[in-house]
Formats: sequence, structure tokens, C-alpha cells
Amino acid sequence: MTSAVKFSIPTSPSSASSRPRFAWAISLSLAAALGATWGLVEPRGPVTGAQAVLVMVSTALLGWLGGRWTASRAAAALLPPAFLLGFELARRTSGLPTVAPFDPGSEFGLLAIALGRVVPWLLAGVPLVVGAGWGSRRVQPRRPVALVAGSAALALLAGWLVVPPVPNPVHTAGGFAELAPVELGGHRQWIEIRGTDRRNPVLLYLSGGPGQSDLAFSRVILEPLLDDVTIVGWDQRGTGKSYPALDEGSLTLDRAVGDVVELARHLTRRFSQPRVYLLGESWGSILGVLAAQRAPELFAAYIASGQMVDVLETDAAIYTDLISAAMRNGNGALVAELATLGPPPYPSVFDYGRIMTLYPLLEGSYSPPQEYRERAAAGKVGPFGILGAEYDPIEKLNVLRGLMDMFSVMYPQLQQVDLRQSVTSLDVAVIVLSGDHELAARVAPARDWYDRLRAPGKKWYALPDAGHSVAFEQAGELRRILAEEVPPVSG
Repeated sequence: MTSAVKFSIPTSPSSASSRPRFAWAISLSLAAALGATWGLVEPRGPVTGAQAVLVMVSTALLGWLGGRWTASRAAAALLPPAFLLGFELARRTSGLPTVAPFDPGSEFGLLAIALGRVVPWLLAGVPLVVGAGWGSRRVQPRRPVALVAGSAALALLAGWLVVPPVPNPVHTAGGFAELAPVELGGHRQWIEIRGTDRRNPVLLYLSGGPGQSDLAFSRVILEPLLDDVTIVGWDQRGTGKSYPALDEGSLTLDRAVGDVVELARHLTRRFSQPRVYLLGESWGSILGVLAAQRAPELFAAYIASGQMVDVLETDAAIYTDLISAAMRNGNGALVAELATLGPPPYPSVFDYGRIMTLYPLLEGSYSPPQEYRERAAAGKVGPFGILGAEYDPIEKLNVLRGLMDMFSVMYPQLQQVDLRQSVTSLDVAVIVLSGDHELAARVAPARDWYDRLRAPGKKWYALPDAGHSVAFEQAGELRRILAEEVPPVSG
């Protein structure tokens, strides 16, 4: 009897091993490509809740595919670095502080790293890991408790990110509150409208910075004014809720002034009033003066709080005053630090941030009015207002990002501004509020500008127990001024 002979075709070791290598090459390449795509689409990382969810969904799907193709738990470890490499290489075209290379030399640099890198890395990396875990289930434990828990947490996070914020109501008969988008200069920006009677005059508030979002602060601190005026807070492009509108190439001082004029015109139409009141705080005071100069027919009065006139002169004087204060106090370390930093202007927003932390040395000790302190404490809006009901979770991050990114775009453009030269007259009434603890470096040029200014009516108020944010600290006095001393909007 003859025995059967079995024949088999030998398998090439190289062809057998080429399949996993090919799967790895495709998976890693796709991860890097997806990261580069997101880096090009939005170098700052997700700037809206919808973008954040889309990043999470796309990376989770990529992770699942990579885990499926490679059939390896190592996908969860190797795909995220590939994605982040593509993302970081693609976003290098942006010079914004939260996107630029690491600058860990200050607390502001560390904050920029957290906002511009840690947050987007986690929003992309964690879903990649979870997705890869599900894709490679054939080598996972029978009961994937960790994967189920991670997936549930991501689902809850995604839902939380897209829940729209609801403005705090005005608790009076006829009270109204609204968060509304407006199109200004071709960009979507946000305003908060609060009032008790739609027939009341409208007060448009311009926040400081550049880059500060004051929606939450103005809601809380200016509430005493609601019986007399409808208050409109505005997140300028690049700040808070309007942070996605920040465009490094097109945001100029001229365009920012144009946004104010467009918004004021929108408000006159919306409330059927010929003019509005304009309240500018700090950087917003420069913006307010220039807007009143450009379109005086839209404004019944311009009110200044912490008026800025010549940014470069003021910054240089603050620097000199800080050195003098440090020497009087025998603080040699601070004198050496300031000497190393040198006089302004500075190339980095972080250098300006350091100087700002030293302002209390020049303000002196004082106690704002009790009403202001109680209202601020009861508001519970958190540092920089990030806990305000006006912001969704990503917008809370944008409040902090705008402080650095919008400042870095706009502040260098203010170095040549001197209102004493460019605005010698205004065709609107002017009221300047100056706190008795305002920095001397700000008061001197502001008073010089005011004394030279020609206007149909003007008045300077030196108010006690107040510093730079005098309109907030002395909201009661501001209410009296609005009620008794400013021209009516219909006049």
C-alpha cells in the first residue's frame, strides 16, 4: 500500500511579516495626517464645543481602525504620538502665544502650555487610546471594564461640551437677558443684553485688555444700572465667546474700531433709538474714543473708565516707577529682575504679564466701596470671570486664551497711539472717571489729553476708593452720573 503524500506551499516569512508592517505604516500615517489636518484647520486647537467633539469623534474612529488593522494593543501607545507630531508640525505657522514654542519661564508661559497643548492633546489623545483599545479587542480581556468606563466618560464629556450656556435672568418685572451672536466685520461675535425696560437708553460697554472678556463681570458689577439703562456687554473678536473670530492677519486697530461702529449701529436699529451711551474701560477707552471720533452721530456720550492715552509712554513710566518703588523698599532682587527685563516695549506677552503682577506696588492700599465688594463676592464668577454662566466649557478656556492671544495681536499696534495727537476734539459729550488709586503713569497723560480736548461738554470725576476699574468700583456714582449729568439719547 502506498502512503498518501501531503503537499503544502511554503509561506514566505517576509510576506507573512509584511502584512502587520503594512498595517502599522498605514495606521501611523493616517494618525499623522489627521493630526496635520486639524493643525491646519485650527492651529489653536478646538475653539468651540462642536470642534472639540469632532476632534474626539474623528480620533476615536481613527484609533478603532488602527487597533483593528494592527490587531495590537500597542496601537493605543503609538497612534497618539503620531497624531500629535502631525498636529504640532502643521500648526507651526501660527505665532500666537498659546501655539508658539514652549516658554515655561513664567506662570503665564505655563498657562499657555496648558491651554494650547495639554488641552488639545488630551481631547485628541484619550479618544485615540480608547478607540484603539476597542479596535484591538481580540487581544483584550474578556470584560473590558476600563474601556467601557473610558467610553462612558468620553460620551459624557462630549455632551457637556456642546450644552449651550444660558444667561442669568434679570429678576425684576419685565426683565430680559440674552446672549446673541452678531456679525461684525465679517466675523461672528457675541453680545450679552440685559435690561428691565426695552425703552431705556442703551449702554455699550467696551472691556479692557486687549483680550479681556468682561461679560460675567459687567453682568454682576453693573447690575445697579439696569433700572436706568439696558447694558450691552460685548466679547470683542479674539476674546471669550468671540475667541474663534481672532484672525492674526486681519485684526487691526482700524478694524476693531469698525467693529464698535457696526455694533453701535446694530443696537440703534434693534432698540429703535437714535444713539447709545459708550463706556470704555482701559483698552476699551482707546477703542471708545476712536469710535466716537469716527461716528459721533451714534453716541449720546462717551464715558471713560481708566482712560488710556499713550500706551508706550504709560508703560515706560510704569517701568520707571516700579524700579523706584523696588529701590525704596530695598527689594534688590526686583530691581535686578527689572533691569534684566529692560524698559518696554516687550516682544513677549509674558513680559507684560509679569509687569502687570507688580501694579499693586504702585496702586497703594485701599478698600473699594462695600457695595462693590459684596456684589463681586456674591457674583462667584471666578478668576477672570471664567465661572460665569455666559461661557460653555471651551469658552471658559477661550477667556484665558484670549487674554494672551488677542493681546499679542493688538497690543503692538497700540505702541504708536497718542490720543493727544490723533484726537484733539470730539463731537460728543465726554465724561472721564478717574480713581484716586489709579497709576500716576495713566492719570498724567489722560489729564493732559482731557485738558486739551474740545467737546460739546466734558467733565472729569476724581472718585475715591477706586483704582483702574473705577466704573466697576464706583458703579453707584456711575448710575448717578447717567441719571443726572449725561445728555439724553434723544437729545
